[in-house]
Amino acid sequence: MSYTPAAEVVALATRRGLTVATAESLTAGLVASALADVPGASSVLQGGVVAYQVEVKQNLLGVDPDLLAAVGAVDPRVAAAMAEGARLALVADIGVATTGVAGPSAHQGKPVGTVFTAISTSSGTRSFEHHFHGGRDDIRAATLEAVLAELLGELSGGTNRPRGEL
Repeated sequence: MSYTPAAEVVALATRRGLTVATAESLTAGLVASALADVPGASSVLQGGVVAYQVEVKQNLLGVDPDLLAAVGAVDPRVAAAMAEGARLALVADIGVATTGVAGPSAHQGKPVGTVFTAISTSSGTRSFEHHFHGGRDDIRAATLEAVLAELLGELSGGTNRPRGEL
């Protein structure tokens, strides 16, 4: 198996006995797909939710409708709620989420390239803000790279323990 960030995520998560769930808006399944492309991913990837619409964020991931009404879908708190929702709904050790504006035009006052990602564990949830440039594909690819790097950071230095050891 050749080295890729996704392969490294699967290897580290497997070694640590941890599982991952995704909640993706902007990337529409790219993160889950990248992980699933790696042999052995079935021991790590619990599943993913493509939450492109607000109703999916609310109904499947438990994102507070009042939060969405107040700040819109592209917000660090929404990313955090999505990651936590994926972790809880899919019974995983780590939840990751992506939300943002791929373009071609701004959305709810947020410029193209504004992206929020989040990582949720039983120890807490963190959001990350990004500003990428380029077309839709460029922004989505950069988001995939960023969230895999964040996931690698969590797996390398985080304090996660498998569910059975909590």
